[in-house]
Amino acid sequence: MNEPLKTEGAILIAGPTASGKSALALALAERLGGEIVNADSMQVYRELRVLTARPSRDEEARAPHHLYGVLSGSEHCSAGKWSRMALEVLCDIEARGRVPIIVGGTGLYFRALTEGLSPIPAIPDDIREAVRAEVAAAGEGAHDLLVDADPELAIVIRPSDRQRIARGIEVARGTSRLLSQWHKEPPAPLLVGRLAKIVLAPDRDWLKRRCDARFEAMIGEGAVDEARALGDLGLDPGLPLMKALGLRPLIDYASGNIDLSDAVARGQAETRAYAKRQETWFRTQMIAWNRHSAQDSERLTSIIFSFVDELGLTRK
Repeated sequence: MNEPLKTEGAILIAGPTASGKSALALALAERLGGEIVNADSMQVYRELRVLTARPSRDEEARAPHHLYGVLSGSEHCSAGKWSRMALEVLCDIEARGRVPIIVGGTGLYFRALTEGLSPIPAIPDDIREAVRAEVAAAGEGAHDLLVDADPELAIVIRPSDRQRIARGIEVARGTSRLLSQWHKEPPAPLLVGRLAKIVLAPDRDWLKRRCDARFEAMIGEGAVDEARALGDLGLDPGLPLMKALGLRPLIDYASGNIDLSDAVARGQAETRAYAKRQETWFRTQMIAWNRHSAQDSERLTSIIFSFVDELGLTRK
């Protein structure tokens, strides 16, 4: 689609993990007759419902949910791929006169919608897979492959960043231009119109406690069985889903390498560290977004509802 989608009104909710954004989105969807669109890079995969904190089946039954569990863990979901899927869903929601509520913790996905990305064509699967295998086989020498493929890009990418190294090489081989050249193309937003841009920014100590409590709750909800089943698939450890928070410690526990208390402690530490990185992104990259620090769910929902009502987005 060359032209951006002009919405009559959409709600965008970003926030760190465990900040309550999914519950807020569901409450708003029920009050506004809205439909929820996932903007979390892990929740697009179907294999880990519990460990990626995807909405439960009961929650999904309370309002329409889109782009949750739609891809296999063997696939790569880039911001470009997600934005193409999201735009198709948003066009359908808009055509039915419903309010889209886009919610998640992946800042780059929101940037793709509201600011746009470089217009890089999709890379054929065979090229992508061949490059990923070559980079994995090269080990510490993978950066040299990028130097040969795109010297300008290699200057700004760390030798340890295998994912971005592979991306640079696959774009060089799969398109007519280098990634460093594509990055110079001015991006254009994919979604325009009346947008309620919301970032949840709760107190850090409160968020840390929430992260720890939620990971413990996941254990009782079947996270270990999920991790064991995913580990048994033998997927490439470089795949995005294999980097899910707490996955590796739980696989180690399921394999008998560590005890459960160690696995939980490591999973909690990973979650807290990721939430901190998200907070930094939202604070520095979403400066113009409306920030809310309320932690009580009912009060927060009331505040946000008043905010979107003032923007004229309550079109139920």
